Amino acid sequence: MSVPRSDFWKNVLTVLTGATGAQALPILAAPLLTRLCTPAEMGAFSVWLGVITITSIVATLRFEAAMVLDHDNAQQGTCFSVVAYCATLMALAITACMLFGCMLGLPALCDMSWFELLTIGAATWLTATMQTTLAYAASHNLFVKAAKAKVLQSATIAVSQVLLLCIGLDSSALLTGQLIGLGAGLWAARRLLSPPPVRLKLKLDGEQRAYFFRHQAFWRYALPSSLLNSVVGYLPLFMIGYHHGALAAGLFALTQRVLAAPITLIAASVRDVFKREAVQQYQSTGNCRDAYHATFKALALLAVAPSLVLFLFSPQLFSWVFGSSWRPAGELARMLAPLCFLSFIASPLSYVFFVAGKQKAELLWQVALFLMTVSVFAAPLSLHQSVLAYAIGRSLLYVIYLFMSHRYSLNGCAAWSGRRRGAADLPRSPP
Repeated sequence: MSVPRSDFWKNVLTVLTGATGAQALPILAAPLLTRLCTPAEMGAFSVWLGVITITSIVATLRFEAAMVLDHDNAQQGTCFSVVAYCATLMALAITACMLFGCMLGLPALCDMSWFELLTIGAATWLTATMQTTLAYAASHNLFVKAAKAKVLQSATIAVSQVLLLCIGLDSSALLTGQLIGLGAGLWAARRLLSPPPVRLKLKLDGEQRAYFFRHQAFWRYALPSSLLNSVVGYLPLFMIGYHHGALAAGLFALTQRVLAAPITLIAASVRDVFKREAVQQYQSTGNCRDAYHATFKALALLAVAPSLVLFLFSPQLFSWVFGSSWRPAGELARMLAPLCFLSFIASPLSYVFFVAGKQKAELLWQVALFLMTVSVFAAPLSLHQSVLAYAIGRSLLYVIYLFMSHRYSLNGCAAWSGRRRGAADLPRSPP
């Protein structure tokens, strides 16, 4: 076949509808937020949110990615319990470490408020649990219900942040609104999706330990790879804040937020459906070539126009939408437009590495990306020079990444040849 199954794009549209709703209020609220808070406050919140993103990945050990592969209800229940156990330990440990580091006088932690330090653990647990619940929804084609939960979460975050800023709450308004939205979204997801109950104990039982080691490829290779990917995603923000101050970090944070919107809105919707399609095509043919090619072409066509608009008109658009003080963020967005184009295409297709059992190859690529990013932002360059060098280096690495994923979509699945080189066990037949 030359295109994915007929329900592939139907499911993409379903997920995209939910993603559009989930992103509509945050996008509409962004011009209000940029006028109610300063770039420095936005920068501080973005650093906090970056820490949450990274710690929540560690908390799941990437076992939520195995949810699509294990369709058995008992196995998925075990997955929920293992993730809940790891997330709880992580939340407690990160809170203790933050407090201990603050007492030791670590500069990075002393600059944070007590509220920021004490809420990192709770936000980590909420985010990790939500990620696992949404993965469960994708494994059962419950895209409509998952979309409703994501819409409620995003809407609650946006409305809470705006209202708290309007009533005069200080910079903690952004953090408080985020926590309220995370809690509301998880509550809605659990009510709508009815996932298996969580068996949380003081230690993992025999079945949970067996699951932990049976899917060791995820925490041995996928976890470091995803962790590096998230660290690299926020490392420019952290290093810009360290070298150039909170104002520069706030400008870059808004740039990242705007450029991430099409990836979160469209590319992530395609990924949620593509990963299920890829598994089913590998089951029947030993490759996912057709799904890969059709998805690649569609993503490339979708990415061209927005990338051109960003490249040509970013400074004017940022100044008009967010206020004149944010025009420098548009200048950064112009430099990052080509990178946004490649990232938009590569993000959904990354699941090929999981299905093909090539987590180790992706990990090596992530290491190269990490080293490039550190080298660029550690160099004595101006803000614009650093961002330009980063855009060029990461774009070149994305070209390599797409070449690798295409190759593995054709014949890279060790699991289907009987040579399971650390790949997760896949079900023999689709549900």
